[in-house]
Amino acid sequence: MAAKREVLTIDGRQVSLSNPDKVYFPDLGITKRDLVRYYETLAEPVLRGVRGRPLGLKRYVDGIAGEPFYQKRAPANRPEWIETVELRYPSGRTADEVVPRHPADLAWLVNLGCIDLHPHPVRADDLQHPDELRVDLDPNPGVGWDAVRRVALVVRDVLTECGLTGWPKTSGSRGLHILVRVEPLWTFTQLRRAGIALARLVEERVPDLATSRWWKEERHGVFVDYNQNAKDRTTAAAYSVRPTPDARVSTPLRWDEVPDCDPARYTFATVPARVARHGDPSEGIDEAVGSLAVLLDVAEQQRAAGMDDPPVRSGDSGAATGTSSGASGRRRSSMPLIEVARAATRDEAMAGLERWKERHADIWKYFAIDDILVDAMRGRSSAWYRVRLNLRHVPDEQRPGQEPLEVDYDPFRARRNDPVAQEQWRAARRRQP
Repeated sequence: MAAKREVLTIDGRQVSLSNPDKVYFPDLGITKRDLVRYYETLAEPVLRGVRGRPLGLKRYVDGIAGEPFYQKRAPANRPEWIETVELRYPSGRTADEVVPRHPADLAWLVNLGCIDLHPHPVRADDLQHPDELRVDLDPNPGVGWDAVRRVALVVRDVLTECGLTGWPKTSGSRGLHILVRVEPLWTFTQLRRAGIALARLVEERVPDLATSRWWKEERHGVFVDYNQNAKDRTTAAAYSVRPTPDARVSTPLRWDEVPDCDPARYTFATVPARVARHGDPSEGIDEAVGSLAVLLDVAEQQRAAGMDDPPVRSGDSGAATGTSSGASGRRRSSMPLIEVARAATRDEAMAGLERWKERHADIWKYFAIDDILVDAMRGRSSAWYRVRLNLRHVPDEQRPGQEPLEVDYDPFRARRNDPVAQEQWRAARRRQP
């Protein structure tokens, strides 16, 4: 039997939906058609955050119950009105990425399985000069929501003192995002450097609450994540529905809402009515364009004081103590780390941790919640998961050594066993600027 198909006319363009009744959120019964209607209803404020920006696609073709996959390249089979632009990544690879401009583009993306939208901080007409500084407030395990809100207000004050305007929004997950429109005059390296300077200024103000430490095992409180400004990074756009069981939405806020905001209030079910009643708090963001000059001056002062830029990496990984290299680098941590599992799924990784806990029940009492480091590692088209443990609170005489992994998934196995793939990787590295 042929799959069901429905054709919608949106803003004068026809969008074909395959399996429109497919359920994307099992607990709530939200279907693909429902999600299309959500983005159609909020097309104006959604496009304010993504219009003219290349998107990385994160596709949940089986809804949030299935594993997503990442796709940088726009599908070859696409309507003629879908715009694309070629991006060059730090790896040397290129990809023609989708550039949404119209409400129909949003519906087409949902049909691909894109639940949330992930734009780059550049416009398609100038890919070398970003026009948005992004501040991602990421709480460490065990850190409460109130700390995130308090750090956000400090970020606002520091930005204001630097002549910049921050626009807050919930991430739809555990943190807050603050977006800052800037003149497209600086490179990605300068943008990230400005983000590092900002993070350090915030940490100076509230050292017990905020951290700018890059290595995950050295952090405390709320991490002011400046690496969201690296060239290949994307962030969930305003009004994106996030793949959570309650269908939370990354929702713009007024600053006077931040001290009392609760991210659980902002969902697929509540946000359209909120916007209808109160408007879009991010309206005006495109007119509030500032300069990075002050933050870059601060960055130079910090470098003169011996504070170098942290490395640019795709994750927070480092080698486990006692190994020659970790999954993504040779850096040895100053902390006593061991690796427990590398797995294709989070559930497999956490099951491996549970087995380790059973074997080491006598020392588990020493672990704090932020000693358990669970990393989602991004590959070219998928994610994999790693669990590490920080033994800093375990007495030296009771610390176990590095043992065989409970789960030993190799995300690079296909490339290692494929000479053609290996040569393609080497060629890309040779082309890397």
